[in-house]
Amino acid sequence: MARAVWSRLGRILWLSCLLPWAPAGVAAGLYELNLTTDSPATTGAEVTISASLVAKDNSSLALPADTHLYRFHWIHTPLVLTGKTEKGLSSTIHVVGHVPGDFPVSVWVTAADCWMCQPVARGFVVLPITEFLVGDLVVTQNTSLPWPSSYLTKTVLKVSFLLHDPSNFLKTAVFLYSWDFGDGTQMVTEDSVVYYNYSIIGTFTVKLKVVAEWEEVKPDATKGVMQKTGDFSASLKLQDTLRGIQVLGPTLIQTFQKMTVTLNFLGSPPLTVCWRLKPECLPLEEGECHPVSVASTAYNLTHTFRDPGDYCFSIRAENVISKTHQYHRIQVWPSRIQPAVFAFPCATLITVMLAFIMYMTLRNATQQKDMVENPEPPSGVRCCCQMCCGPFLLETPSEYLEIVRENHGLLPPLYKSVKTYTV
Repeated sequence: MARAVWSRLGRILWLSCLLPWAPAGVAAGLYELNLTTDSPATTGAEVTISASLVAKDNSSLALPADTHLYRFHWIHTPLVLTGKTEKGLSSTIHVVGHVPGDFPVSVWVTAADCWMCQPVARGFVVLPITEFLVGDLVVTQNTSLPWPSSYLTKTVLKVSFLLHDPSNFLKTAVFLYSWDFGDGTQMVTEDSVVYYNYSIIGTFTVKLKVVAEWEEVKPDATKGVMQKTGDFSASLKLQDTLRGIQVLGPTLIQTFQKMTVTLNFLGSPPLTVCWRLKPECLPLEEGECHPVSVASTAYNLTHTFRDPGDYCFSIRAENVISKTHQYHRIQVWPSRIQPAVFAFPCATLITVMLAFIMYMTLRNATQQKDMVENPEPPSGVRCCCQMCCGPFLLETPSEYLEIVRENHGLLPPLYKSVKTYTV
C-alpha cells in the first residue's frame, strides 16, 4: 500500500516538473528564426545582429501571447560583445571584431525556465570582418539603358563612393580619393563624388583607392594617427547611338552582274543587321528578314540581279542602345549579252570542233601507219591506178615513153632527126 502511494506521488512530481516545459515542447518545430546583420565591417567597427522568432506558417499559426516564456541564447566568440537587447520575441546583439576573418555566430531559443530543454528554433550566420574599408562604387547616368553596366558616350557619368559604416566608426576620419578612369585620365579628390565624360566607345574599368585617417586615443592616453585603405573598381561598357548608315555602292547595274554594297555604321557596332530588296523604299517589319550579327562598323552586301527593273535596298541596323533605317535605290538594265541564251550553243559548238579535230588527228595517224607497213598497194588498186593515172605512177621515164608509143602511134615523134651538112 505504501509502495503504491509513493509511486503515485512520484508520477505527480514528474508531471509538475514537466509543466514549465510544456510551451517549449508544443512549440518545437513550429517556429523559426530570421537573422539580419549589417556586416561586412572593418576591424574595430561595431556589427549588429538581430534574431526574430516567427512562425513557419505566417498565415495560419499565431505567435505566443506571453513573450516571457522564451529566452534567446547567443554564441559569438571570439567577437567581443558590446551590447544586447531583447524586446518581445526578438533579440539584438552588438559585437566587435579586432582581427580579420569570417566568424560564425549562432543563436537558439528555449523556454525561459529551462535552457537545457529542446530548442524551439535555431539560427546561424557568418560575419565577414576585414582590415580594409568597406563600401561600393556606384555609377549612374541620366540616360538609363536596359542593359547592365552599359552607358552612353559623350554623356556625363556620375561616379560615387558609398562608405559602409553603419556604426559611425569612421565619423571623425578624413578621406582622400584617387581615381583612375581606364582611358588614361587620373585625378585625386577629397570628395567621394566625381563627374566624368567618356568620348570614345569601349569597355573601361574605373579604379578607386580610398585612404581614411583619424586620431585615436591609445591606452596610455596618448593620441596616434590611424589609417585604413580600400581598393574598389567598376566595369563600364560605353556605347554610342546609331546616328545613321552610310551606303557605298552603284546605283546603276546590268543583269547577271555581281554587285557589292558597303555599309558603314555611324555609331557603336550594331548587334544585328537586316536587309531586303523591295520595289519601293519602305521600312522593314519585324520578322520580314533574317538578322545577321555584325561585330564591326562596316559590312558588305553582295547580290546578283537576274531581272531588270527598279529596286530599293531596305536596311535596318540595331545595337544595344538604338536602331536606325537606311535605303539605297538601284536601277537594273538588261545585259547586252545574255549568258543564259548563248551559253549552251557556244558549249555545243566548241564540243563539236574538238571532236572533229580529234577524229582527223586519229585518221591521219592511221593512214601513215598503213603506208609504212604496206608500201606496195594491192594488184587491183595498181591496175586501176595504171588506167587512170598510170603516167604518174611509172617508175622510169622509158616506161612512160613506151606506153605513149603503143597508145598514140599516130602522134609525131617526140624528137626530130638532126640533119648534117658538109661544107
